[in-house]
Amino acid sequence: MKIEHFYDPRTNTLSYLVYDERTRDALVIDPVLDYEPVGSKVWEESVSAIAARIHALDLRLGLLLETHAHADHLSGSQALRRLFPGVPLAIGAAITEVQALFRDIYDLGPEFRVDGSQFDRLLHDGERFAVGALHVEAIATPGHTPACMSYRVGDAVFVGDAMFMPDYGAGRCDFPAGSARALYRSITQRLYVLPDSTRMFVCHDYQPGGRPLAWQTTIGEQKADNIQLPAGRAEDDFVAFRTARDATLDAPKLLYPSVQVNIAAGRLPDPAPNGRRYLKIPLNLKG
Repeated sequence: MKIEHFYDPRTNTLSYLVYDERTRDALVIDPVLDYEPVGSKVWEESVSAIAARIHALDLRLGLLLETHAHADHLSGSQALRRLFPGVPLAIGAAITEVQALFRDIYDLGPEFRVDGSQFDRLLHDGERFAVGALHVEAIATPGHTPACMSYRVGDAVFVGDAMFMPDYGAGRCDFPAGSARALYRSITQRLYVLPDSTRMFVCHDYQPGGRPLAWQTTIGEQKADNIQLPAGRAEDDFVAFRTARDATLDAPKLLYPSVQVNIAAGRLPDPAPNGRRYLKIPLNLKG
């Protein structure tokens, strides 16, 4: 099994192409749709790079996976599906909880379905399936959001925003229905029980101290060196730390456009009668 990463420096996001060299079976995790809020510009540079690599290696793309409804970048899943028609898109089944929360926040109305039907497949904790020669296990890791799902493929696990590289820590938990306590249990009871040699691939790298980009660590390294949650840290201690830290963080720059698009499986809003597409941005008025 081979794993190649693709990095979007504008959002510090890592996407992954996972494939079997012998059979050419492949899947993609967390693709990015490029978006610039100044001028509200959308383009497909990141998706095109993944597609070009798939074609260069003559791979058979069998599945797109989202680890969660991202709040910091727009999903490129629909753009990839246009290039590879018929490829299904999967996400954790608890996405329905996130859809219900944000339908009201965005006032999307009853016409916006909150049953997850925008996605082709809803995955449940512990579900195992094959994408050709690739064997995948879905591991529910809620906390950052209630719908976060990690994916174990062979000797690797892709953890979305649950964890970052050891020198940066763990994901924030202050989004609606997020939970620092749930994240603690997801990491310690679902991820840290995997073999120490398991390779871990993160969805973001913020390069603390200006170090070079990094995207791969191991379960053993996280347990020993994670700056926020090494093995053995007490649950209440982590919850107090995470809650206090989250209270100091600004909202992600692309929060509103990202979540609005991503709960719709990466689909942009339908065109208005004038032919233009519009994002809804709720105002946060301070009195």
